[in-house]
Amino acid sequence: MTAVASLATRLVALGTSTVSDALDRLGIPGQCRGIAPLVPGRSFAGPAFTVRYGPNGISGGTVGDFLDDVEAGHVVVLDNRGRTDATVWGDIMTTVAARRGLAATVIDGVCRDLDRSREVGYPVYARGNWMRTGKDRVRVEEIGGPVDIGGVRVLPGDLLVGDLDGVVVLPAARIEEIHDVAVGIADAEAAVRAHVAAGLSLREARARTGYHHLQTPDPARERDL
Repeated sequence: MTAVASLATRLVALGTSTVSDALDRLGIPGQCRGIAPLVPGRSFAGPAFTVRYGPNGISGGTVGDFLDDVEAGHVVVLDNRGRTDATVWGDIMTTVAARRGLAATVIDGVCRDLDRSREVGYPVYARGNWMRTGKDRVRVEEIGGPVDIGGVRVLPGDLLVGDLDGVVVLPAARIEEIHDVAVGIADAEAAVRAHVAAGLSLREARARTGYHHLQTPDPARERDL
């Protein structure tokens, strides 16, 4: 297992809420607004493979055959500009993605054929699902470039983590730093639970652990960057 894969596994265990607090503490905008899991109970983590869509023009185009180029363990990240009137993912792509061992698909837009995703247990995160095809309505504009997912800029190789609470994006160069901060936050929250279980009031337990400021940016850290 590579170092990044090991960190990804640990970040899934920590959960997106804890990672989100770590992002806040580090001043990194990584919470994808409006992107939710469509296959309950299927969390994931993996590096981004990015695809950007645009409206279909006179010159035509396709919704893409890029899945053949995505490596196992990667997350397919589709920027369809938040459109909810045309899909960019369906049952054939789900079948291929699951067979190739991809980690998940994250869409700023919608998917269809959700029954297939649930049948094979393949994680799909999006703004929702609807049946109308994107063929003849949208086309691939760029593969492997920057995309926007729920208001967050995603670059190829950035790490995405998803669970029931949504999706967070970790810039590739800062994954280890974010992980370490998230571990510290998780430890502090575990201490709060232990103090309360031992009979301490919630107020005192939180005061002892600095709970109310776990996500607050650290000015000293900012000066060091």
